[in-house]
Amino acid sequence: MFDFGKKTYIMGILNVTPDSFSDGGEYYDIESALKQAKEMVVEGADIIDVGGESTRPGAKKVSVEDELSRIKPVIKRLVEELEVPISVDTYKPQVARAALEIGAHIINDVWGLQWDGKMAEVVAQYGVPVVIMHNQDGTEYNDDIIVEMKKFLAKSIKMAKEAGVEDKDIILDPGIGFGKTSEQNVEVMGRLSELKDLGYPILLGTSRKSMIGNILDLPPKKRVEGTLATTVMGIMHGVDIVRVHDVKENLRAALVSDAIVRGWDS
Repeated sequence: MFDFGKKTYIMGILNVTPDSFSDGGEYYDIESALKQAKEMVVEGADIIDVGGESTRPGAKKVSVEDELSRIKPVIKRLVEELEVPISVDTYKPQVARAALEIGAHIINDVWGLQWDGKMAEVVAQYGVPVVIMHNQDGTEYNDDIIVEMKKFLAKSIKMAKEAGVEDKDIILDPGIGFGKTSEQNVEVMGRLSELKDLGYPILLGTSRKSMIGNILDLPPKKRVEGTLATTVMGIMHGVDIVRVHDVKENLRAALVSDAIVRGWDS
């Protein structure tokens, strides 16, 4: 599905939720969600990531039934009408299984397979790529933050491989904005290359997040330039996928960054 190292892949965010921090409610019905997904593909998205539950701090938990009622009709249409891979942003194995049954291609788990221990089995059964994100409750770390993140990710990788997930299907995510203060997020951004030691592709999700808002003192929809800065920095540190709201702008930043970092084939 991917040829990592040759280019940076763009994952477009499609939240079919009423309460996501940046675009909650905008793509809550099927037709508006489909229109947005198609626009992102035209702008250059390589992947569309569908989420049915907001994972912003303080967001209300959503039942399996409610999450599925939001995403299943959308995923079905996207699989039928788009040619790019469809990712599903969920930490619930029941939701992942149902999404994969109707044709989703990737699971993006914000709890790194560790929510209830069954997600790895679902991913292995369907033989799909999985994004394993670092996360934790609270922002306290007993050791150096990157050391702690590596421990968490190593545990997730072990769970994945023991369940039968292949190495080629594992992607790691540092979890910017999850279990970290803005200061900690900034530190992790500056040390992203240390996560490459684990030997897997890295997905970076910083789009419009509070780290950028706190630096610029701007609301979510005015954080595009700040997001572009993190995309460029991420690529310089070895990131392989960026998960973004603003596809066109981030693709342009990635193309220039790739030309410098990976080499320009004119």
